[in-house]
Amino acid sequence: MAMNFYKEMIGGQKIPSIGLGTWMSTDETELETALNAAIEAGYRHIDTAIVYHNESLIGRILKGWFSSGKLRREDFFITTKLPIAGLHEDRVEMFIKKSLENLQLDYLDLYLIHFPVASNYVGLDVTPPDQFKVEPVDHHLVWKKMEEQVDAGRTRAIGLSNFNENQIRKLLKSCRIQPACLQIEVHLFMQQKELINYCHKNHILVIAYSPLGNPGYNKFLNVIGQKEKQLPSALDNPIVKRVADKYKKSPGQVLLRFLIEKDIIPIPKSVSPKRIRENIDVFDFTLDKEDIHKLENVDRGEESRICDFSFFPPLLESEHFPFLKQRV
Repeated sequence: MAMNFYKEMIGGQKIPSIGLGTWMSTDETELETALNAAIEAGYRHIDTAIVYHNESLIGRILKGWFSSGKLRREDFFITTKLPIAGLHEDRVEMFIKKSLENLQLDYLDLYLIHFPVASNYVGLDVTPPDQFKVEPVDHHLVWKKMEEQVDAGRTRAIGLSNFNENQIRKLLKSCRIQPACLQIEVHLFMQQKELINYCHKNHILVIAYSPLGNPGYNKFLNVIGQKEKQLPSALDNPIVKRVADKYKKSPGQVLLRFLIEKDIIPIPKSVSPKRIRENIDVFDFTLDKEDIHKLENVDRGEESRICDFSFFPPLLESEHFPFLKQRV
């Protein structure tokens, strides 16, 4: 079971080496089925965010498991995130308290800054587009408030999401508590080797969202009224298929195992119980060096970024926008 496989963060806490992503999981029945199936299959690492609008649902489901006596709070590793509207030293504590209330938890295992760009706050976790304004942000001041949440026992570890190497480097110069993790998009076609190497050299664990290439991303674009993107299918890649046949595993299992063997923690998202069970069944085989090399050579770099945040153009105007602006 995956619960027996962990990595150690810089603060000494253990984090399961695979997790369940929950972005775009807001349907109550669908999420309840998926999360219960995941817990029954052995997942103990649950990743959410206040802007996913599902913290309360997750909290209710987890409370049911705790109340049953089958599992304890300490059996789980729960991650959520500070939204861009919270990227101000006066709002960090307010937002983490709100997430804890939603999740019905006394503490988090990991609290991440979701994105390096800050927006104005109008009393909501997501500022409506017609009221949205990019605000200046001092990451050092915000990080001090993140550190205070560790001191107060509201979270056991803190980290970053979607930050680039230069932004991390600047933060490391002044932090008292080092970021334990960086959560970024990583998959077959965008492997982010330089950024990941930098993190590993600085004892920052890397968590990969969209580890399967996010085949459901166009569903999100449709919901917000944006044009679909032409997305290459990692699951249908012929090299991946050949490797999968060799190990008698599915293409998805090969893609997840590939990341795990590179010391990256994938958090695949699915609401299908069958796929959820399949995604965690990746600890009974290893890829040989030749196959890892073949998969590494499929990397297409930045051009294959899926979640480039271009669906919300105001973010791209910020000096803190973390990705290559020539893609806009």
